[in-house]
Amino acid sequence: MSKLANVRVLMLSTDGYEEVELFGPLQALRDAGAEVVLASMDKQPITGVVYDATTGQSHPSSKSITPNLTLDEVDIEAFDALVLPGGLVNPDKMRMQPEAVAIVAGMAGHGKTVAAICHAPWLLVEADLLRGRRATGWYSLRKDLENAGATVVDEAVVVDGPLITSRMPDDIPAFNAALIDALSR
Repeated sequence: MSKLANVRVLMLSTDGYEEVELFGPLQALRDAGAEVVLASMDKQPITGVVYDATTGQSHPSSKSITPNLTLDEVDIEAFDALVLPGGLVNPDKMRMQPEAVAIVAGMAGHGKTVAAICHAPWLLVEADLLRGRRATGWYSLRKDLENAGATVVDEAVVVDGPLITSRMPDDIPAFNAALIDALSR
């Protein structure tokens, strides 16, 4: 039997996601046996970007993905965990969607694993989930996280109860391992 058989994971994303931060966890979770469902504002294909650490620039991704659900179709009771991919544009658009913020808050309120990488902790800020928690995120978000009440640390992955955060694309292996470990319990 697969390690994560019968585990259902929800991902929230829209255009502007960081390619490896969506497809990396998606593939790792599927490889471990989880069912992964993607929700967005609508069901049109979404595209992301690829960050080049050498130049500090992002370039359009050649990959796209079609969401399974719209935000208003999500039933948080049907999922065991939530994964929030980063990128600069994706989380910024998502945090402006009341339905997305409600999903994040609802999943956390039910004690379910919520994992956010790079700029995605902005959604944790919007859902007021960081007060008194340890967290990390992309460097430019650190003051936002601190202002939201988090103790900010510079580590590849930070696990604080059911909350998992990571900093950047290079942290995907640690992020995936922490996520799979949390869902294996």
